[in-house]
Amino acid sequence: MKKYFQLHFKLINRRLIDFGLPLIVGYILLLLVFYFGSEYLFSKTEFAKYIYGFVALGFVSRLSEAKRNDFIKSIFGTSAFLKIRMLENLIYAFPFALFLIYKEEFVMSFLLMVSSLLLVIFNFNVNLNFTIPTPFGKKPFEFVTGFRKTFFIFPFAYLLTYAAIDVNNFNLGIFSLLLIGLICLSYYIKPENEYYVWNYSLTPKDFLIEKLKIGLLYYTALSIPILIALGIFFYNEIGILLVFFIISYAYIIAIILAKYSAFPDEMSLPQGILIALSFMFPPILIGLIPYFYSLSVKRLTTLLNDSN
Repeated sequence: MKKYFQLHFKLINRRLIDFGLPLIVGYILLLLVFYFGSEYLFSKTEFAKYIYGFVALGFVSRLSEAKRNDFIKSIFGTSAFLKIRMLENLIYAFPFALFLIYKEEFVMSFLLMVSSLLLVIFNFNVNLNFTIPTPFGKKPFEFVTGFRKTFFIFPFAYLLTYAAIDVNNFNLGIFSLLLIGLICLSYYIKPENEYYVWNYSLTPKDFLIEKLKIGLLYYTALSIPILIALGIFFYNEIGILLVFFIISYAYIIAIILAKYSAFPDEMSLPQGILIALSFMFPPILIGLIPYFYSLSVKRLTTLLNDSN
């Protein structure tokens, strides 16, 4: 079990070195990004502790992938597997819980740690005996597979919108809109097989336009009930509502381009840091979007015929 965590520690160190950073500088930079990102969130909304807990559990839940857990169990056995998974979840949740304590959110910190332990018993990619219907076509696959894994979040977001209207709290309504956006962003974290890109038979530019067009269309379809409801009941705030909606568009565009700027590999640590910085300072997107677009075209040229 000790070697398992030593291996993961070495992998993190290797990623920092590949990024071109001395290890000490890399870890200090990660801590600074985490701290200032957390401070920024708590300075912007009264619902920060709930968003923070949701984000933390999102990170922890990624460890509950069924194939990954089956692989660990096959190597270490059931008893050691439980210990590894509990320790993993606690390690992932600890920085968030510590920051919540710093903000004197003791109950939320405790609930986060308990929830992280409970997640050990769940596998989120369990094979179902039925197919969950989606409002999307078969292309692109991101929204089809992503929606089936996160479908339960959308009714929750719509209920939050209803609650926002019922208690006359516009900020809660904005949170429900941003929640939809965050879930849609998560659909583009993992790269697909190269074959699915090659199968489009498009130039890199046309491929990216197609991906962006469908991604924005599907995000709009999921968020339009919230937009309409908030627009009707908070008519005086419609300008702010549209600003948040447009910003969500910008992040959808950025994450799609970031995904293909590293394709066929997963997004690297540098790209992740740039995306994280954009959440703290959204105007960075003005430069990030064309930067990621340029890299994406170069990456996709090896798979797609660029006639331009």
